[in-house]
Amino acid sequence: MSKLIAIIPARGGSIRIANKNIKSFVGLPLIVYSIRVAQESKLFNKIIVSTDDNEIKKIALEYGAEVPFLRPPELSGDYVGTGEVIQHALEFLKNSGEEFDYLCTLYATAPLLDSKYLIAGYEKLKKSSAVNAFSCTSMPFPIQRTFKINENDRCEMFTPEHYLTRSQDLEVAYQDAGQFYWSKLNETSSEIMFGKDSIPIILPRHLVCDIDTPDDWIRAQYLYKAINYEKQDKNNVK
Repeated sequence: MSKLIAIIPARGGSIRIANKNIKSFVGLPLIVYSIRVAQESKLFNKIIVSTDDNEIKKIALEYGAEVPFLRPPELSGDYVGTGEVIQHALEFLKNSGEEFDYLCTLYATAPLLDSKYLIAGYEKLKKSSAVNAFSCTSMPFPIQRTFKINENDRCEMFTPEHYLTRSQDLEVAYQDAGQFYWSKLNETSSEIMFGKDSIPIILPRHLVCDIDTPDDWIRAQYLYKAINYEKQDKNNVK
C-alpha cells in the first residue's frame, strides 16, 4: 500500500503580514486550516509542518500535525525556495527510516481549500503516467486583452492583435492556485510543475485567494465567511 505524506512549509518571518502563518483568521490561526483539510482528506500517513519558529511548532502540534525538527536558519530566509525546504524534510525523514510514495506540499495559506480537491488530485495522479498534480484556476479576464504601462506612463498591449477579438473567442488561460502540489516520489521529471508531466486540478475562482497583502487577507476572510454561510444555509434546508 502506498504511503502518503503532507508537508506544510511555514516559516516564522513574514514581511507584508506579520506572523501571517499563525495570525488569527476567522477565529483560528491560519495554518490550522491547512492542517485540518489534510486531516479531513484521510489520505495521509503523516502530516508534518516544516518551520523554524517555536510558536508555529506549538500551534501545529496542538492541532494534530507533527513537527519532527526545526528548520535550520539557512533554509529560513526570504529567498529560500519551497523545493529546498521540502527536500530537507524528506531527507530528514529518510534518515529516520521513513520513506513515502506520494508527497503533497500543502501551503499554510490555503483556508479556502476543500478536501475534495485534495483527494481528486491524488486519485487522478495515481491513475495516470503524470508525475505531479497541482491546484489551479481559470484567469478572470482574457490574458490576450491585457496591457502594461510603459516608462512613459502609456499603455501597451501584450498582444495588440487581439484588441478587437471578442473575449468569448479567446482561449481560456489558467493560473497556479497556490494551494497544493502532489508529486510521485519514486518518479522524476525534467519538466517544470506547469508542464506536460503535471495534471491540473481546476478549482472554482471563488475558492482561490493568494494571501500576500493585508487586502488579500480581508478578501480571503470575506470569501471564507460567504462560503461557510452558504454551507450552513444548505444544511438548514429540510
